[in-house]
Parts: sequence; structure tokens; C-alpha cells
Amino acid sequence: MKKLSVFLLIFVMILGMATGCSSPEPAAPSEAPAETPAETPAESVVIKVAHIVSEETATHRGAVAFKDYVEKESGGTIEVQLFPNGQLGGDLQLTEAVALNTVQIAIPSTAVLTAYDPIFGLLDLPFIFKDVRAGFNALDGDLGKKLDEKLAPVGLMNLGYSYNGARSMSNNVRPINEPKDLEGIKMRVMESPVFIDMFKYLGANPTPMSFGEVFTGLQQGTVDGQENAPALVYASKFYEVQEFYSLTSHVQSYLANVMNADFFNGLSEDQQKVVMEGARKFLVEAEREDEINDNIETVDKLKEAGMTVNEISAENMQKFMDALVPMHDKYKAEFGQEWFDLIEQYNN
Repeated sequence: MKKLSVFLLIFVMILGMATGCSSPEPAAPSEAPAETPAETPAESVVIKVAHIVSEETATHRGAVAFKDYVEKESGGTIEVQLFPNGQLGGDLQLTEAVALNTVQIAIPSTAVLTAYDPIFGLLDLPFIFKDVRAGFNALDGDLGKKLDEKLAPVGLMNLGYSYNGARSMSNNVRPINEPKDLEGIKMRVMESPVFIDMFKYLGANPTPMSFGEVFTGLQQGTVDGQENAPALVYASKFYEVQEFYSLTSHVQSYLANVMNADFFNGLSEDQQKVVMEGARKFLVEAEREDEINDNIETVDKLKEAGMTVNEISAENMQKFMDALVPMHDKYKAEFGQEWFDLIEQYNN
């Protein structure tokens, strides 16, 4: 038995030596080091741009040019989707949608921004700017900067101010030559305290109504008239339901290009630069010049479409201004004289 145990022990030792002396298996080739990734490309995003007017307007043409520029210059990392004609709601609804980031950019009338801060009503005061260029300079300068600050608390930023033409009055009752001609006329106005006050001071019956309801309201006689710039009157085909158009040019009307601030801040620096540059070039500068030319041309188109168009004499224009002096005094007390002093710098 002992002999067998010794034999087994010797056998195990010999086997262990053989195993220890055998050549080790070749190590598996190590994996090649991971390739250093290139700089992470900017995340692809969608920007929804919405407004209430038709595709035939300078506003929409500016939006199309903005889309083309941003998509190209961003290298395809930004897709811009356009929603004209109030597809996603009226000005107030669109501005609220931007605050909620369900729409990223809207182009509302500045009158709508009074819902966020009453001071925006300053821009809708009649005859507040001596001409359209004075308004541009003010909005590109200190006035625009001070107004834009009012949007930050609600999560909005402004990419710049577009132009919506000089507002004039249409109606189905009579030509408007002086304030007394407005007596008894139901005039559709924007949902803004300033516009309501304006037409009360002028002797009309102001009726607040969203833009999307205006054509039907005129057609059905809910209101007798409305006031908008020639290009918008023509693009909206109000000539089909309005007889008279009077070139009162009582307000130089502006649009804001409001964007959701958090969305903008979430873009890469390059994307932010492209959006800012595109907005300045096309939503603001090109749109303004296009709108000015559009309004000149469309006065004749409105005549050709059958409207009776009348200009206002200098004497009668002064009557409008005089009738609205108490309104200016009211808003100087409400907004503060310093705002009017700031505007006056750009009127000199």
C-alpha cells in the first residue's frame, strides 16, 4: 500500500513539473486604443416660427429668408418650421406659446406685449414718432434696449423690431377726413388699452377683436371698420368687405421678434450667432425695407380693387393730433415723462 502511495506521489510531482515547464499560451492581442472622438457636433434642433399674417406679406418673406439662412449657415443643425396665417393662434396666443416654448419664435404686434408690461403701449401712441425712420432708430437704440428688458421676467427675449406699416382707417360708412367723421363708427381695434383709448378720444366706438376674426366681423357687420397698414389690408383682402380707406397714418406700427430665452440659451454659441445674424438681416432689416415698399405699392392696388382711397390734408391731420393731446397727457402721467424724453431724442 505504501509503495502505491509513493508511486502516486512521484507521478503527481512529475506531472506538475511538466505542466510548469510547458510554454504559456500566447496572450490575446490587446485591443487597439479607442480613437479620440472629434469635437461633438452641435445638437440638431427645430425652431418653430409663427405669425398671424399671410404668405404675401413682408413679414412672411422675411421669415422665409431667415429660415433659408439659418438652415444653411448652421450646417443643417437647425431646422426652421414656418407657421403663417395664424395657424397656431393669434398674436397673444403665439406670444404665450413662446413663453411656454411650444413655439420658439413669434412675430406679434408690439401692442400684444402690453399683456406683459403696459409700457409697450408707448409704441402705439398716435403720432409718437415724427416718421418711420425715427422709430427704427429709437427701437435699435436705447428705447429698444429698455423695452426689451421688460421681457426677461417672463422668459422672453427680442431678436429685433420689424415694421408693420403706418396704420390707416378703413370702413363702410364714409371717408374719414377728420375726427368728427368717426362719430358712431364701430371700429375694430387690437386688444390693447392704448388702441381702445385712442378711438374713444377720436369719437369712434372701439371694439376689441383678434385679427383672425376681423374679416368675418367686417363681412357680417359686427364692426364697421378697422385700421391697418395698406399692405396688410390688401394681403388680408379687406377690400372685399370695405368701401373706404383713409390714409390717416396715425400709428407707425412695429412687430417684435420674440424668442424663448431658455431655448436660445440652450443653443451652441455658433447656433446662437447664426440665429442672431439671421434675425437681424432678414426678420428686421430686410423686412423693414420690404414693408415700406410694399405699403407704397399697395395703395394703388387697393384703388384698383375698388376701394375709395383718400389722403388727409395737413389741416385735418392737425385736427387728429390736437384731438389726441389729452391722450398723450394721460400716458405721460401713467408711463413717466422720462420715456417721452427718450423718444424725443430720436425725433430731433
